[in-house]
Amino acid sequence: MPQVPDAPRGVAEATPAVRCPSCTSPVAAELPFCGQCGTRLTQVRAAHACTRCGRLNEKGTKFCPACGASFGDTGPQAAVPQPARTSKVTPHLALLDRSGNVAHRFPVQNAVTTVGRQGADINFPDDEYLSPLHAQFLFVDGILTVRDLGSKNATWLYLDEPHRLTDGDAILLGSQILRYRRLGYPGPRPPEQDQTRRLGSLAPAADIANIAQIRADGSARDILHLSPGRSVRIGREQGDWQFPYDSSMSALHALIRSEDADFVLLDAGSRNGVAVAVRGERRVSPNARLLVGDQMLRAEIG
Repeated sequence: MPQVPDAPRGVAEATPAVRCPSCTSPVAAELPFCGQCGTRLTQVRAAHACTRCGRLNEKGTKFCPACGASFGDTGPQAAVPQPARTSKVTPHLALLDRSGNVAHRFPVQNAVTTVGRQGADINFPDDEYLSPLHAQFLFVDGILTVRDLGSKNATWLYLDEPHRLTDGDAILLGSQILRYRRLGYPGPRPPEQDQTRRLGSLAPAADIANIAQIRADGSARDILHLSPGRSVRIGREQGDWQFPYDSSMSALHALIRSEDADFVLLDAGSRNGVAVAVRGERRVSPNARLLVGDQMLRAEIG
């Protein structure tokens, strides 16, 4: 074994910088020989020093034989999270037949999809109740909305939750179209000149809204008045307002509930549902049903 020169005074306390390629002993950076096995380190030191374990490796070596790291590897790296792959959701409008079964599905592939009798993205040319461009559906950021395009027969969205009525709302119960109107509170009646009191019903004291049955020509037929504290039931056989001639209406179909000065429309568990005409832009929830012309559609989202 060749004689190993003594380490210069004070070098023994130096911090080890690399490891011997033969015996992997730590060697101070200033020493030309390994203190354990005598391997000369000058030529190897000019080559690659593994940045993971510190072992010196000869030129041309691609991987450290001690730890397997490739040169340039700085050691174990934290895993970089990869973005989750999300599949693009394409909503559909399912066309339902008279039995409620799906007859056809139309994909809503664009941000705006129109429905009508002719010239729309989805056309029903034989439906005389549809306007040429009847309604449009918008799908943006995973949200589906619908807007009526000024059609003659309106776009109807069936309720899946209570609906607070606003002035001018049109309601579809069975085959009956009803119109809700706000009247406001009447002012006080001026006293008679001779101070004589008039006879009349005192309850309810004020009618602040009404619902009118609308004919095909737009005129009103029967009218039901609404007052605070009075809830009204509507149906074919039961309730405060009955339509015994409408076979598409359930025995008890809907409820109009008084909430302070407002009125809320609810489905009373009817067979065919309760719908409100779309005004402005309305959000369409998954599985919600819509009536456009004579076509019953169901929104399929996700």
